[in-house]
Amino acid sequence: MALVGSLHKELAETVSSCRVLVVGAGGIGCELLKNLVLTGFSNIEVIDLDVIDVSNLNRQFLFQKKHVGKSKAQVAKESVLQFCPKANITAYHDSVMNPDYNVEFFRNFMLVMNALDNRAARNHVNRMCLAADIPLIESGTAGYLGQVAVIKKGVTECYECQPKPTQKTFPGCTIRNTPSEPIHCIVWAKYLYNQLFGEEDADQEVSPDTADPEAAWEPAETAARAGASNEDGDIKRVSTKTWAKSTGYDPVKLFNKLFNDDIKYLLTMDKLWKKRKAPVPLDWNEVQKLEESSDLQVESSTAGLKDQQVLDIKSCSQLFARSVETLRAQLCEKGDGAELVWDKDDPPAMDFVTSASNLRMHIFSMNMKSRFDVKSMAGNIIPAIATTNAVIAGLIVLEGLKILSGNIEQCKTIFLNKQPNPRKKLLVPCALDPPNANCYVCASRPEVTVKLNVHQTLVLSLQDKILKEKFGMVAPDVQIEDGKGTILISSEEGETQGNNSKCLSEFGIRHGSQLQADDFLQDYTLLVNVLHCEDLGKDVEFEVVGDTPEKPIEKTTEEPAKSIANGSDDGAQPSTSKAQDQDDVLIVDSDEEPSSSSTDVNMEGPNPKRKLEEGHESVRAKRMCTDPPAAQQEDDDIIALD
Repeated sequence: MALVGSLHKELAETVSSCRVLVVGAGGIGCELLKNLVLTGFSNIEVIDLDVIDVSNLNRQFLFQKKHVGKSKAQVAKESVLQFCPKANITAYHDSVMNPDYNVEFFRNFMLVMNALDNRAARNHVNRMCLAADIPLIESGTAGYLGQVAVIKKGVTECYECQPKPTQKTFPGCTIRNTPSEPIHCIVWAKYLYNQLFGEEDADQEVSPDTADPEAAWEPAETAARAGASNEDGDIKRVSTKTWAKSTGYDPVKLFNKLFNDDIKYLLTMDKLWKKRKAPVPLDWNEVQKLEESSDLQVESSTAGLKDQQVLDIKSCSQLFARSVETLRAQLCEKGDGAELVWDKDDPPAMDFVTSASNLRMHIFSMNMKSRFDVKSMAGNIIPAIATTNAVIAGLIVLEGLKILSGNIEQCKTIFLNKQPNPRKKLLVPCALDPPNANCYVCASRPEVTVKLNVHQTLVLSLQDKILKEKFGMVAPDVQIEDGKGTILISSEEGETQGNNSKCLSEFGIRHGSQLQADDFLQDYTLLVNVLHCEDLGKDVEFEVVGDTPEKPIEKTTEEPAKSIANGSDDGAQPSTSKAQDQDDVLIVDSDEEPSSSSTDVNMEGPNPKRKLEEGHESVRAKRMCTDPPAAQQEDDDIIALD
């Protein structure tokens, strides 16, 4: 057989002529682009919305310091062309979810390779490849763990074949009234950032929650019992941003309002503190008088990098003041009505969240955290390992070569383990699973059943929380299957906007009604069966029948692995992830090739469809307990492969 380099002639010609799409130009993407051109791929298109940050430079080797702030896709293209100038590479600095990248766009490629960092984009690319009937190679890494899987319509499971639990949220009363873990304080600080400088969200309120069911107290007594100062209107029930603007974003007034007056207000809710340690208010003037030897002060760590030092209370208060002044200036520069967007890589934003969360941790008697730890939890980051990215990128290309050779049946789902299994193997291949006949994405007739209260659920909630957030649609059109084809939601701007504030029952939707949801961008149709239910439980708007249960795994007699986030072993978890949400990386202690369905691949929570058989000792799945991103997690080396 004739060889061209390491490939036989026919495959080499296919590799040279085929068009491939790489989605993502971050940690895995950089390694992948390098591997592709060195293997002989000549026609590559790469898309990435991100710009280069200095934190990327330790592993994304196509980027240098001079590239910080520039498009990842464009710079990656330019860097690759330096060592392979004959390659034909097209770069898009854009979101893959842009309507311009429709099904016809995806049909231009023989192969699509994902190097993404969030579930929404993964869901979207999965659907586009199914609609275009193009093979997709999914991948991702989390620390030392990695995973690669091949997805082909009608042949393998798609990315969404196994249900995933929603990302974890915390009860509002816990965040606002009774935080018990550092992550609660970090979430509160991120909410506070949006309330002060960003887009206000009623679900992200930070003031004490007077509706807390645990708080048996008389509101009429509050004024007399609270020692909180009412000067400057501190206790008026106005929006946080409105009040902050009225003070000119005065750091001292903000400090005393958030860390003194509001805490004193919480103390009036007597019942909350009968079995909990009560919070201790902080006063700006008193904090500034603190000396190094003060008992109130947390000692500053002198060892390690600056970001790994834990600041004392006085330093936190001063950092809070400086960050508020900087963010206020940024807001003024943008003009009236402007809003800032929180970004873990924006120093003033990170300073604000670090200082505000640590001050709250101290108030509620928790161990304070370094900036490094806060960033890890606030940004849902798992430390990225360059060598893991390199191994996974190599596996992606190997699976791609199998597909281009016409041997897709030889493809495997491959797991990279942190440590060798009993047979001294780090890489463990598993046979690909067939499609799930009940998948709400790739089944021949996708269908779901949703429990909700038709008298309380708004059309806007159906659109945003159910169809977009839960089922991953981008621009849904919904009609009621009532024989009339009544249009409930239109993707055309303004057509059905008047319906948004109305309840579903106002349109004749009741128990047993059916809705047809279409996303023309994704070439995807979903039939939604409505079950009316009036006892969904507190703060539950809807339930998907048969979906992954939202409860933690029961503890066994074995001691579970500790959850560690970038060196923190206090059990703190990133702000939008379940404690078990570990980007779906699986450790399989076997070098045999079981079907990936024989192991629990969904690291985001228990999955009843994938359980090991009792007594089966050749395959042992361990769950990783160190969290990230969707996000929208959120570093570009974090996966959500299920």
